[in-house]
Amino acid sequence: MNFASDNSTIVAPEIFDAIARTNSGFALAYGNDDLTRALERRMSEVFEREVATFLVATGTAANALAVAQYSQPWSAVLCHEAAHLMTDEAGAPEFFGGGVKLVGIPGDNGKIAPEALAHTSGRGRGVPHSVIPAVVSLSQSTEFGTVYRSEEVRALAEVAHARGLAVHMDGARLANAIARNNGSLADTTWKAGVDVLSFGATKNGALAAEAVIFFDPARAAGMASRRKRGGQLFSKHRFFAAQFLAWLEGDLWLRLAHHANNAASKLADGLQAAGLPPVWTVEANEVFVQLPVAADARLRAAGAAYVSWPEEFLPAGTVARPQHKLIRLVTSFATTDADIEKFCVIARGT
Repeated sequence: MNFASDNSTIVAPEIFDAIARTNSGFALAYGNDDLTRALERRMSEVFEREVATFLVATGTAANALAVAQYSQPWSAVLCHEAAHLMTDEAGAPEFFGGGVKLVGIPGDNGKIAPEALAHTSGRGRGVPHSVIPAVVSLSQSTEFGTVYRSEEVRALAEVAHARGLAVHMDGARLANAIARNNGSLADTTWKAGVDVLSFGATKNGALAAEAVIFFDPARAAGMASRRKRGGQLFSKHRFFAAQFLAWLEGDLWLRLAHHANNAASKLADGLQAAGLPPVWTVEANEVFVQLPVAADARLRAAGAAYVSWPEEFLPAGTVARPQHKLIRLVTSFATTDADIEKFCVIARGT
């Protein structure tokens, strides 16, 4: 019953096998190998346009390097107040951005509203007194497991671009968002106005595979040096490319994400039946509930793994219930029906 994180799973067998197949012979280092070239072509195919692709090992590196590419040290990066960029990157965006300032924007369901973006991007005294917004970063899916629709991204991008801001998407769980919306990679990103994407495979079956995707390759000028300086240019680069190629082959990425999303829906339904309704609508692979402390004790004793969540982020109008705690449950491609059923039975106390 491990619902702690989709980072805690095994590597998908298809990806593990691809790594093993790659583990023979010699290849040029630092991304000068045939697999990396093949992946670069494949990325342009799946995104339906020419893109510039830079592989890195972690989502933190992908996010920090991406926003730094569009920023100056005196810039501001606007994001949701609960975004991973804001709460879980240990200052990496500020570090790689040379002091760039993160500005959090409140919003229901983990999303930024166009009106809030317009208001926040227009605040301050301007040059030289205030940081100048340069990037808006959108988490897809959000930290609360909700999903931006393409039209929502487009509305935000219109506000951002009208003010000269680039649009970054933190796509650590983009696969889950697309699996829920039945859209395409192109429709959800550049066709909706996204300029640069952190494309994550690690939470969805890979060992360590993230990519920074520039939809205008000209805007990637200098990124090769930025990645090297950031310690993210790996010598045995082909093993990162092999993971992505296997992940994209035959839409494996979508199948894995569909399994995780369906598991989250089943878990939410089971908890709802046990009198524990989800706090936010379950749209990707995360479920948040207010769990009685007695049920928490039973589940912990039974070996269940999950994460407590700050109650300050409860939606407006939702009251923190006495003798309850807000928890986050994350499903993955490896989540089983048996674990879901067992968790719900123990939570129910029967």
